[in-house]
Parts: sequence; C-alpha cells; structure tokens
Amino acid sequence: MPAALIDSHGLIDSHCHLTFKALSQQLDAVLARADEAGVERMICVGINVDDTRASLELARKHDNLHVAAGIHPHEAGTATDADLDAINALLADERVVAAGEMGLDYHYDFSDHDSQKRIFKAQLDQAVRRDLPVIIHCREAYDDTIAIMEQADMVDRPVVVFHCFTGTAAEARAVLERGWWLSFTGIVTFKNAAELQAVARDYPRDKLMVETDAPYLSPEPVRNRRPNEPAYVRHTAAFLADLRNEPLGALAESTAANTKAFYRLGG
Repeated sequence: MPAALIDSHGLIDSHCHLTFKALSQQLDAVLARADEAGVERMICVGINVDDTRASLELARKHDNLHVAAGIHPHEAGTATDADLDAINALLADERVVAAGEMGLDYHYDFSDHDSQKRIFKAQLDQAVRRDLPVIIHCREAYDDTIAIMEQADMVDRPVVVFHCFTGTAAEARAVLERGWWLSFTGIVTFKNAAELQAVARDYPRDKLMVETDAPYLSPEPVRNRRPNEPAYVRHTAAFLADLRNEPLGALAESTAANTKAFYRLGG
C-alpha cells in the first residue's frame, strides 16, 4: 500500500452508501479496511427518508462518518410530501453536512420524469433555505438538471457537486463556469472512459473530489470485487494522480482538503 495514503494527508470518500446490506453486515471490517487504506472520513449519503435515518444511526456511532440527507431520483416516484417534510427535518441534524443526493436520472427511468422534477425542485428549495451544500445525481438529464437548478437560484451558489460525474467535456466546462465541483468514482479508471479521463485530467485541482459510490462501481484494479467499499477510493486516487501527473500524496491531500471545504468539515 502506498505510504503516501496512510500518512497525515488521508483520503476522504466523499460519497458512499454504507447502509446497503452488503456493507452494513460487515461494517466494522469495512471501516477497519478504510482506516488501513488511509481513508480518514466518509460521507454516507441517504437515498430516502429511512436510509438517511439509518445513515445517521451509523454516524452517531462513528465519528469519522458524516451524512447527507436526500431523496434519490430513483425514489422520487413513491416519495410523498410527508417524505419531503421528513427530509427537511433531518437536514437540521448536526451530523448532516449536505442535502442530497438529488437530481434526475433518465437512463433507468425508475421514476417518471414529472415526479423526479418535483422532488428535485423541492429538495433544492430546502437546501437553499438551510444554506447547505448540494449533491447532484445527473444521468442523461443534463439540460433539465441545469434548468431546474437555475430556476432554484443555484447558479450563484458554489457549493454544488455533480457526484459520480460521467458527462461530456462540454458539460464539465458548463459545470465549472458556474463554479461547481466534480467528484469521480471508479468509472474514471475503466479502459473505455477516455473522454471522462480527459475531463478528470484537466479539471481544476481545487474543484476535484474522489468517491466510491460504494457498494457500486469498484475501480480498476479491483473492478471484479463486490461490493465496492471506501478503502478502494485509494485506487481511484492513484489513477487520477498518475493521469494528472501529480504525486499521489499531493492529490490525496488536495482532494481531502476540497472535501472538507465543500462539506464544511472541521479539522
């Protein structure tokens, strides 16, 4: 294991789902492996009300876990006004550092587009009122996502991250023009990800984060391992360091500092 990842500039997994059964059933071991890999903190991201509550239960037991509260677009079709009220209440918890993940997903269409837009708009309004960072899920829905964010007065709010970014170079430029952030998963390490790699190579150092999106998207060279877990973020960091011609320790340090700044984490 590279020594640079287990010294003072530890990594942060800026987006994971530790409540999912494949990870929660072995959580102590998962967290121990993350610590061994130099992952000092993790952001556990809720996908609905119950999942956010479960994430908070984990964070109450582990000081290195932080929580984002949100309704994923896949969950929008069944989300109610009561769910939105519950998420809004959860956003007030001191362990919640962001709103989301929220957004639009037109790839799977697990929820109809109107429901996705309604739930997305409502969550953006909550985030603006509470002045919280926002985690965006956007898949094959870039134009509608941006239009809704502009309507919600998000353009002048820099605390927005497009998590698991897989968009085009043009979309990345548009995100950057608005002062927003990108976070990269193991997808950037895949052999067929040349355009995404070009985006990651050139994106400004101070707007870059790394994540696993665990339990999904294991990076090379552990792509065949399931589930993905926070310890594996070191592989994505190592790939990005090589891609960007940066020392691994420097990239680990900068992405951790970016994540702390974005989520307003102390220390």
